[in-house]
Amino acid sequence: MTWRPRYALAAALLLAVEVAIALFVRDRFVRPYLGDVLAVMLVYCGLRAVLPFRALPAALLAFAIGAVIEFGQAIHVLDLLGVHNRVARVVLGGSFEWLDFVAYAAGAVAALIVERFIQP
Repeated sequence: MTWRPRYALAAALLLAVEVAIALFVRDRFVRPYLGDVLAVMLVYCGLRAVLPFRALPAALLAFAIGAVIEFGQAIHVLDLLGVHNRVARVVLGGSFEWLDFVAYAAGAVAALIVERFIQP
């Protein structure tokens, strides 16, 4: 395990933005799509904060995590597991959407682009 405080700080800031979106935004773009882009970037930063992954593997894993969650939505995994907690439903989502995969891919690419420009 490693500790990279810059990534941890970025993850914390992204988490704060995600919480604000979940609590205050009710629209058809920011919450469903930009929120998914930022969620993958959040996972990417979280992975890079604590694991010794390089950028591309971390971006691919962040995308894969989003995809697994999305497929879980397709089969209604929370219902199958009997999870009715509101927070879990907000975090893991409740409805399958093919366009979310585009948002996840955009988040992974955005994380790689930001990574490219902030490295010394």
